[in-house]
Amino acid sequence: MAWKSANPVAWKRLCIEWAVIGTVVAVVSLVATDNRNAGSYLTILLGGFVYVAFGAVLAKFGYQRKTLKQIRAEAAAAPVRQVGRSAPPSSKPRPAPTSRTSGGSNKGPSRPKR
Repeated sequence: MAWKSANPVAWKRLCIEWAVIGTVVAVVSLVATDNRNAGSYLTILLGGFVYVAFGAVLAKFGYQRKTLKQIRAEAAAAPVRQVGRSAPPSSKPRPAPTSRTSGGSNKGPSRPKR
């Protein structure tokens, strides 16, 4: 992927996401911690600008997240998986037993250790 200035940036979507996330964080900060420090809310505002700027840069590189509508359409079009079925048998034969696998038995060595 390379930078393409022709790639569109979904400014409205980025700003709406930032507004929702920032509002939720601000409300939780106010309610849960009773935070009245203006610096905290300024940090949320600055973080939002970074979020939007980073999203715009990613969009210019060609990254575009799928919408919930697109994800639902793909899920509906995907074939139904059957739960409980085992994987098809492998065509590769099992390897020969070695001294480490002791031929597949769980018995200990035949001679006692000294």
